[in-house]
Formats: sequence, structure tokens, C-alpha cells
Amino acid sequence: MPETTWFNAVARLRSRREPGVLVTVASVRGHAPRDAGAKLVVGARETWGSIGGGNVEMVAIDRARELLADPDGKPSLFETSLSDKAPYEHGVQCCGGTVTVLLEPLPVVPAVAIFGVGHVGFELARILARHDIELHLVDSRPEQLTDERLAPLSDAVANVHVHRVPLLPEIVLGELPPGTHAVIMTHDHAEDAALCDAVLRSIGLIGSAGKWARFQRMLAESGHDRSTIDRIRTPIGLAEITGKEPATIAVSVAADLLLTFERERSAARS
Repeated sequence: MPETTWFNAVARLRSRREPGVLVTVASVRGHAPRDAGAKLVVGARETWGSIGGGNVEMVAIDRARELLADPDGKPSLFETSLSDKAPYEHGVQCCGGTVTVLLEPLPVVPAVAIFGVGHVGFELARILARHDIELHLVDSRPEQLTDERLAPLSDAVANVHVHRVPLLPEIVLGELPPGTHAVIMTHDHAEDAALCDAVLRSIGLIGSAGKWARFQRMLAESGHDRSTIDRIRTPIGLAEITGKEPATIAVSVAADLLLTFERERSAARS
């Protein structure tokens, strides 16, 4: 089995937005089925790769699944002896060595879609790109999403997805993973309104109080009830940051999003 299998498996879990655990043979003393560095990826229903099979692998899978079930799960180590005299749960391994195994959670990361990559949207993308998230950039203006303009994101920590849509940016919504935070800041109020009507889940809207008042009337006329409309947060960003420069607004919005991610993680643990 190719050694890259574990890497592909991590990418597969991430694309499915499923949690997993990366299992690594951290060290070996004496004889063992696999050398240090061997890896196994454990998902809720599947596994990929191998750390040697037998008892050590089955114990690792059991502990990885326990870690998956723990919202506060942290990386951990365990050691096992490969001896017929050692305790075992899934059969005897008599290689004679001792193996230390590292378990690392692979959480589902937040996803953010920025609709409108103008002055503020671009600055926000630069900030969010430094975080471990799925970042979607959407704009109906091709010049906003050229490779040259997005070059500062080439070393992003985030997994960046670029959506170039000449018309109807709301069609991208069907490609976004569930729970994506959609930040609407296009150049066109009509696009903003259409996106608000289409999204109405975990979204934010950049704009003035007057713009929001008009949008509320439009959304109500489109059949959305009050509780649904109230799911839209506007204006987004921290009220304490009042500067109007694009980079300042972007910092404010990014901070608001990071606080939202923290609240979601806390809610998941409760």
C-alpha cells in the first residue's frame, strides 16, 4: 500500500467534512511490524493505511474511535509491548519490541465563503487564509479573481477554493459544504439581495442600517418569516472597531468570525 495513502485519506475526510484521527508509530524499541513513521487514518466507518496490523493496530483503532467520540479529544500517546506475556485485546503479537503510538485528532474545520472579493473582501481573504479553514472566494467580476491578484494567498494555510461566476453567484451555494458561513460583500446591492434570499443560514452582510431595512422588507415580501430573517447578522464585525479602511473592516469581520468559531466549538462540547 503506498505511503501516500494516509495523506490522501486525510484530504478525503476533509473534503467530506468528516472528523478523523491520524495514527502514527512514534517510536519503536526492538522488533515491530512497522518502523517509526508508519501511519493509519481512522474515520468513523473506515480506515486507511496500516501501522502493522494485529493487536497494536486494533487497539489504535479502538482508541482513535474513542477520541472521535470526545469533543474535547486531544493528541495522546500510548505504548504497547509486542509479547505473548503482555496484555492484549485482539490477539497476540510476538515480535518482541515495544511500540509507542501517537493519536492526533483531525477535526472538521470551519468553512467561510466570501461573496465579493473587492477591497474589503480581498483583505478579509488575506487574513482568513492564515487560518486552518475551508475558504471559498466568489465574485462575478473576473478581474477580482485573477491568479495575479490572488498571488498573496499562494502560501495560505487555508484550503482556498476560487469560484469565478460571470452571472448569478448564488449558484455557488450548491457547491458549499453544510454549515458554511457566507459573508456577503459584493459590489452590487442586487447581488447582495439575491444572495441573502438564497442563503438564509449562517450568514453575515456588510452594509448600512438603511440597506438592511430595505433588505428586510424585500425578504419578508419573498416569504421569509421574521425568525428566518433574524438569522442574518448585519452589520458584521466588532462594533468597537469603527475604522472604515478596508484592512480595518477586514480585521473587524475576521475577529467576529473567529469568535463565532469559538462559540460553535463551545456549543459542540456542551
